[in-house]
Amino acid sequence: QLQLVESGGGLVQPGGSLRLSCGISGFTLDYYAIGWFRQAPGKEREGVSCISSSGGTKLYADSVRGRFTISRDNAKNTVYLQMNSLKPEDTAVYYCGAELAPAGWGCPNLNSAADFGSWGQGTQVTVSS
Repeated sequence: QLQLVESGGGLVQPGGSLRLSCGISGFTLDYYAIGWFRQAPGKEREGVSCISSSGGTKLYADSVRGRFTISRDNAKNTVYLQMNSLKPEDTAVYYCGAELAPAGWGCPNLNSAADFGSWGQGTQVTVSS
């Protein structure tokens, strides 16, 4: 059974860093694009970043470009989101989503959470002094 588990969230001061991990089991990561989304209280889930199955395509929301970096290690079945220069507005529950997208398919639409078929339970990130 396909399963995604996020970890690495926590409380950090503004300007600090965190690295989120998305551990995947039940399927071969090689054929899936993975997206990171976040949802703050009272707001809709928004796309943060996506990496294609080959790793050749990486997408970022304008709000995080230059501060966040997505990467994947298929041998470890894990996708990472390195978050630097964190701001209070980055506070949210962060989710990873998976969608079947073999090499050459790129990433699903980062503006549409519905384009990702499987999700983890999320990890809380709080940026506060």
